[in-house]
Amino acid sequence: MAEDFADALALLWGLKRPSTRGPKAALNPAIITGAAIAVADEQGLPGLTMQVVAERLSFTKMSLYRHVPGRAELVALMVDHAFGPAPEPAAGEWRPQLTAWADEFWRVVLRHPWLLAAMVGRRPLGPNELAWTDHAVAALDGTGLDGGERLDTVFTVAGHVRNTAQQLVTADGTRREGGEAEFERALSGLLAEHRERYPALVAATAESTPDQALAFGLDRILDGVEWLIARRGERPPDPV
Repeated sequence: MAEDFADALALLWGLKRPSTRGPKAALNPAIITGAAIAVADEQGLPGLTMQVVAERLSFTKMSLYRHVPGRAELVALMVDHAFGPAPEPAAGEWRPQLTAWADEFWRVVLRHPWLLAAMVGRRPLGPNELAWTDHAVAALDGTGLDGGERLDTVFTVAGHVRNTAQQLVTADGTRREGGEAEFERALSGLLAEHRERYPALVAATAESTPDQALAFGLDRILDGVEWLIARRGERPPDPV
């Protein structure tokens, strides 16, 4: 059976009329979403239930259902609210624009680590998230890439940000205490103890710079895109 995103899309895009039941000013989707984000920031998505959010707001669970049909719709609202308005495009050519966009995306994901789990698979998209994507795709206008290539470039950059951030997030979707420094210490300890088994790793980690994974991977992705753009510019146009 196909997934039904109608309720979530109606909430995300302001198509759902406010409920006429219950206290009007005391509770609404925005208030519920803000409380749910606070819960997820503290406990990750596994700790997010309608009951927990209701208790945080000092309302009954049924009061929440008058404004948000269920947890899936609430998570959709949370994702779009967590992103917030798309950042203003950076000045300059397409490459610094995409780099700045990736840096902003990185900050959002680390501020709300549960986003990594919430953004998996097919799901309803809200106006804020689509605006973020639109700004990134617009940075590639005039490069000679076709529409599919512009979209795939943005999705590849976003995937790299998410994959790199995953190393700093626990399984339940909260920020890992100690972050990358803790991982580096653990790896160094293992390699020091088993250095004869992993000589290539020992040599590489001795020369590596901490916290370079995001920038290194992003630069290599954009190097490839830059090569493609240059190659596309050298190719003669197709005959009319």
